[in-house]
Amino acid sequence: MGSTDWIQRDLKPALRFPLLALGFVALGLGILAGLSRMGWSVPLPSPSVMLLHGPLMVSGFFGTVIGLERAVALGQRWAYAGPLLNGTGGLLLLAGISPLPGALLMSGGAIVLLVATLAAYRRQPAFHTLILALGAACWGVGNLLWSGGWALLFVVPWWMAFLVLTIAGERLELSRFLPPSPLATRLFGGLTLLLMTGTTMTLVATDLAWPVVGASFLAFAAWLLKQDVARRTVRQQGLTRFIAVCLLSGYAWLAIAGLLLLHPATHLGAGPMYDAALHSLFVGFVFAMVFGHAPIIFPAVTQLRVPYHPLFYVPLLVLHISLALRLTGDLMGLDEWRRLGGMANAVALVLFVLNTVSAIVRGKFTTPALAR
Repeated sequence: MGSTDWIQRDLKPALRFPLLALGFVALGLGILAGLSRMGWSVPLPSPSVMLLHGPLMVSGFFGTVIGLERAVALGQRWAYAGPLLNGTGGLLLLAGISPLPGALLMSGGAIVLLVATLAAYRRQPAFHTLILALGAACWGVGNLLWSGGWALLFVVPWWMAFLVLTIAGERLELSRFLPPSPLATRLFGGLTLLLMTGTTMTLVATDLAWPVVGASFLAFAAWLLKQDVARRTVRQQGLTRFIAVCLLSGYAWLAIAGLLLLHPATHLGAGPMYDAALHSLFVGFVFAMVFGHAPIIFPAVTQLRVPYHPLFYVPLLVLHISLALRLTGDLMGLDEWRRLGGMANAVALVLFVLNTVSAIVRGKFTTPALAR
């Protein structure tokens, strides 16, 4: 009985920091791996890490952070096994050995996230929680395919679905402040079915599947732009407006990713058009969401304040400009523009981390009243 109580109690905030650190280690090495793939000379633990850019970013960073956030929300110690498995898996990927052990640990982390999300659903059944669970399941499928030796061309759609459904599900949860109509909710369910259909089809007919996935991204972007409370909160000031700007700009990148996936050149799983589509989603859409939610999620996880400052806009602006530069290089065959855009993407992420750290330091020396 005592051991059960211990497992079901929450983890102290101080003990969450190592898990968060594991995610940021994966982020840092994932960025370096991406730059190496673009031809930049950067230090890496081993040459093989260059090939692990995607897994480090999706499972090592996003998976760890999302798993940690979900564990904090659930408030039970066993759920922290998810980010621990992901973070440890990321470290194994950096060891220069076969990626299989790390991939298997990350698959386990995805399963823990799924179980934790279903536990949250049992506690309080809600449609958005089912969407989050479906997103976690997609991540698990992607990781298992990767562990089984499938080419990343077949894995990436599942990772995309994981992040799109996770973000859309979380925004659906927050839409209770501006509840969608029953018709809009049914439409959301239909879009989810469309995305899952396209994602599943990528295993057998990629040429037919990618346009379906792209169409679902376009439709999700339109739904989110129409239904999200950010349309109204963008007229406010301070942190509320910053979050809204992040969200709305991210939805624009989701739409761009959807448009690009309609083009046959993206169906090859390589090349400039494919690069443009993937990074519109993973960098433009997902990181815009990260930038916007960090001032809320980070304090919830760490119990450290992240007071708003207008400088928050700097990394966001660099992110969007650099991604536009990268896509211009991709679409116009300007390799140097693509490389410069990729380096500037990395600079935007570094600025985001530095900005967050400086905000935490500032929060330690200012009262909440002065920080507003």
